[in-house]
Amino acid sequence: MRILLSNDDGYFSPGLQALARELAKVAEITVVAPERDRSGASNSLTLDRPLQLRRAPSGFYYVNGTPTDCVHLAVTGMLDMQPDMVISGINHGANMGDDTVYSGTVAAATEGFLLGVPSLAVSLVGRSPTQFDTAARLAREMVERVQRSPFTEPLLLNMNVPDLPYEALQGTRVTRLGKRHRAEPAIRSTNPRGEQIFWIGPVGEAADAGEGTDFHAVANGFVSMTPLQIDLTHTGQIAGVQDWLGQ
Repeated sequence: MRILLSNDDGYFSPGLQALARELAKVAEITVVAPERDRSGASNSLTLDRPLQLRRAPSGFYYVNGTPTDCVHLAVTGMLDMQPDMVISGINHGANMGDDTVYSGTVAAATEGFLLGVPSLAVSLVGRSPTQFDTAARLAREMVERVQRSPFTEPLLLNMNVPDLPYEALQGTRVTRLGKRHRAEPAIRSTNPRGEQIFWIGPVGEAADAGEGTDFHAVANGFVSMTPLQIDLTHTGQIAGVQDWLGQ
């Protein structure tokens, strides 16, 4: 089995290193990741300049671009054969609810899915998470499950792992995305030149975190597994917009 690994925290990330070590036990691994932290890059592609692909002493490849660039470049131009899976992570922090819209981790997996490859995003929930071995082991178990029972169609799965030792986990739940409250205001400041600058404010707290959501599962010690889709069509509003346009 051939697996392409990427992330949004950069090729030097301990989460990516833990994932590569664990998955190398069961599959052939190729790592193509950003040269620096690109958290929050979402699904952006670099179209205004060429990309450079380099190889680190670790054997990992890195690209001066976004997580989406990395997967797109690898699948469409670098690898001789299409990978059997794309796995992105292990992200340093949650990618639940509205986070998935902004997440570079989820974006890397999304790009694999859009290119027809079953894909998995893996995130370790916590402000300064430490249990990367737990998340890596769970990712390996997912790969072994795919090896035993392959997907019948490409899937895009978003896995969030509580920052707990493996033995302390309560199990795995298939979930839906929750929702957050509106983000906190941007933080206004001044740079040393006296110019006005802004920092993006913190994310909002969970608003829809009831049973069945990713927030609820992780808060109760469960691994959250959410199948995602790319169709953004709001089908419930089609008739209303048609009426509004007089169609």
